[in-house]
Amino acid sequence: MTASARTPLPEPTIEEIRLVTVLNALADPVRLRILLQLADGHQDMACIAFDLPVGKSTTTHHFRVLREAGVIRQHRQGTSRVSTLRTEDLAIALPGVLEGVLAAARAQLGPA
Repeated sequence: MTASARTPLPEPTIEEIRLVTVLNALADPVRLRILLQLADGHQDMACIAFDLPVGKSTTTHHFRVLREAGVIRQHRQGTSRVSTLRTEDLAIALPGVLEGVLAAARAQLGPA
């Protein structure tokens, strides 16, 4: 795949990622489920491939919230939006937060 075939969607820079925004984005159980699925090895996954208990428009909203908070990176690939967890960026911006949220989410929701 050429670089021109991937169209990135707007996201905050590492310096713009804020704790309150990330925690607000992750306060929803559907978004936590998305986070767990990405963290458990489903990187570069199209939005339609996620197993979520909501409709397409609601799914699109949840991904937008996560992207705008800086939790995920998305790009267009053909007609799909592909999502990737911003693990390294979050580790720089908010050391330890992602690991803590993932541990708590796995304890409450179980594996993805």
